[in-house]
Amino acid sequence: MAYTFAMIKPDAVKAGHTGSIIKMIEDNGFTIARMEKRTIDKKTAEKFYAVHAARPFFGELVDFITSGPVVVMALAKDDAVFAWRTLMGATNPKDAAEGTVRKLYGTSIGTNAAHGSDSAENAQYELSIFFPDLKN
Repeated sequence: MAYTFAMIKPDAVKAGHTGSIIKMIEDNGFTIARMEKRTIDKKTAEKFYAVHAARPFFGELVDFITSGPVVVMALAKDDAVFAWRTLMGATNPKDAAEGTVRKLYGTSIGTNAAHGSDSAENAQYELSIFFPDLKN
């Protein structure tokens, strides 16, 4: 069993989709090892998105992710990173497969309802930001 980091973004929380997304997660065999609803401060957001710091959209990412409450989770499942990314769907909701989180609840590339780690290494990094005592 492996862990991955998952986040329900401010757009989906504000739209009232948190419960539906959590149900999808559980219905797809994930164990939610940790979960917290919180508003991310700017310093944490900058650390979270540090890989994008040099990109022109960095400020927009930080502004968006700090714009309202999010739900952060540590998900456990065999091949958790791949399984969660598959359930989320493509970054652009228009390109996402039917029945995925982003197809159902995302509205654009920027407001795409959910985040998931793209590798085991990034999962460890992202989990360490929000759940520092979690041992993978």
